[in-house]
Amino acid sequence: MQRAVTAELDLEPAGPVDLILQVAVARRVALPAEHLDIVHGDGEPLEATELVDAAGNRLHRIHVGPGPVRIRYRATVGEAGAPEPADELDAIAFLRPSRYCQSDEVFAQARRRFHGLAGHDLLAAVEDEVATSVTYSPGTSRGTDSAVTTLATGQGVCRDYAHLVIALLRAMDVPARYAAVYAPGLEPMDFHAVAEACIDGTWYVVDATRLAPRASLVRIATGRDAADCAFLSSHGAALQLTHLRVDARLEDVPLPTEDPSELVRLA
Repeated sequence: MQRAVTAELDLEPAGPVDLILQVAVARRVALPAEHLDIVHGDGEPLEATELVDAAGNRLHRIHVGPGPVRIRYRATVGEAGAPEPADELDAIAFLRPSRYCQSDEVFAQARRRFHGLAGHDLLAAVEDEVATSVTYSPGTSRGTDSAVTTLATGQGVCRDYAHLVIALLRAMDVPARYAAVYAPGLEPMDFHAVAEACIDGTWYVVDATRLAPRASLVRIATGRDAADCAFLSSHGAALQLTHLRVDARLEDVPLPTEDPSELVRLA
């Protein structure tokens, strides 16, 4: 399965700013072709410093002054290697509450709702609970909203669904983490977010939005929650995002059929 992914960002910094991008496909994925082009002002090309963290996330860092910045990323994505099994550090790190996934605050509710469930049955129950109790509502979510917010309001976007799934699973003693992805078939097209849950040493994708087939997803970044996986962070002067366009599609096969009950791994 070969996929083509692109991301376009136009930025307008008011002064000197340090930009951190997470738009490149993660390590351990075959990339027959990949390009990251960054232009500042009237056409000055910029070279970003690539940094790779322990999770295989690829961050690109650029320091620029005032003036428009044009970022274009495109890649052809081939087959990935086998997903790495979870280790003991995963079990520790991804069971802890985090900024947007307050598993300690939803503990009592999770225990009442999912009492007696474990393994794949628990994954299916949590996915169905979030899918049916939260309304997908573009434009209503704030960057500071968390799993607790989503539980209270019953609305949000993909990151909110992922945060709530993660918080509920952690409250049930299942390691869970956040993944930013390119998602062929997503409508409307954008960067997408899903949860991953560890059952019997294997990570499985949980996407309670049900908006894209999980088998076609391409990993960008992995972390505790959205704080670890933002497609753009900046430090310094004020920054305006004036244009954002994301695209992801399959090049050689039709979109796979999505079955929410099927266990799917994200490479």
